[in-house]
This record gives sequence, structure tokens and C-alpha cells, in this order.
Amino acid sequence: MGYTVKVGISNKHLHLSQEHLEILFGKGATLTVKKELGQPGQFAAEECVEIIGPKRSLGSVRVLGPVRKETQVELALTDARGIGIKAPIRESGKLEGTPGCKLVGPCGEIELDHGVIAAMRHIHLSAEQAAEAGVQDKEIVMVKVADTERPLVFDNVLIRSGEGHLAEAHFDTDEGNAAQLANDMMVEIIKK
Repeated sequence: MGYTVKVGISNKHLHLSQEHLEILFGKGATLTVKKELGQPGQFAAEECVEIIGPKRSLGSVRVLGPVRKETQVELALTDARGIGIKAPIRESGKLEGTPGCKLVGPCGEIELDHGVIAAMRHIHLSAEQAAEAGVQDKEIVMVKVADTERPLVFDNVLIRSGEGHLAEAHFDTDEGNAAQLANDMMVEIIKK
């Protein structure tokens, strides 16, 4: 058996810049922690927004904190198609050339001209964990899902290693459903 990591299933969510947070939630707004997440310093916030696409909208989409330099909307492909957006699969933060959407909060709205992605499946590892697993930051690996009724192997899984990362494999809800994955299940890293 190779190196195993626990799973974190990622539902639709967004990250906001401070400027956009204040437009949507009011001058001087800060994010309120609802629940700590698996990565150090990351949290699900109490704050939610409506995401409006060309076809329809998604209500009560959770904001994740802390605030970021640039606003980023992360949707599963099923969610994106449902609201009429062709979201590219991208590494977090790689937003150039991506589509936009409208965000509506209790105090205002924003028309984003870019920032909507389907997040590339990835594994967070500290530098020590990456060394133990025999992988490096930005390496592409496969992940084996074995302990479900729908076992499969995911290809093109990005390693994100370094300071502020702890062992956790992130899949979106489409990927989780395809393999019957749930939070805290274990999956195995397979080197290519």
C-alpha cells in the first residue's frame, strides 16, 4: 500500500477579496468563522452569497476565508453548467481567461468579468508529508479509491505542498459522487 491521505469533498464556494467583501456585506465587513477547515487558517464563513449565471442562479453559496487577493468562485461542473457557465478546470488562483458571473450579497452586488473555475483535483501535503510520500509540489499523480462500491482511479491530481498545507485530498462534489467518496475517507497516492 502506498501513501494514503484523507478526503475533503469540496462543495461550491467562493473566496472574496476585501474590496468585494465590503461591497457585498458592507463597509468594514469581516468574515465570521462558522467552521474551521482541514487546511491551517482556512475556514467556512457564516457569510453566503447568490451566484447568478446566464441561465439561473445558485443561492446561499458559502464564502471561505480568509479573504484573498482576488475573488474566485469554485463550482463543480454540474453546478456551472446548471447556471449557464462554461467553467474551465484550473488550479486555484489561475484565473486568467476564466468566465465571470454576478455575485449578490445583502449590501450590494458585483459583476465579475472573470474568476469562475472548476477546481483541479489536488492533494495538500506539508513538505515533510510530501517527502514521506515521495512527491513534490506541482507534481501530477493518480489517486486510487478502493473502499467504496464504485472504486476508481483519478488521474491528473495536482500535489500542492509547502508551508501551510496538511495532508488532505480535495475533490469536488461531482468527483466525490462518481466514486462514492465522503469526507475523511482514505485514498492512496499512486506515482505516475
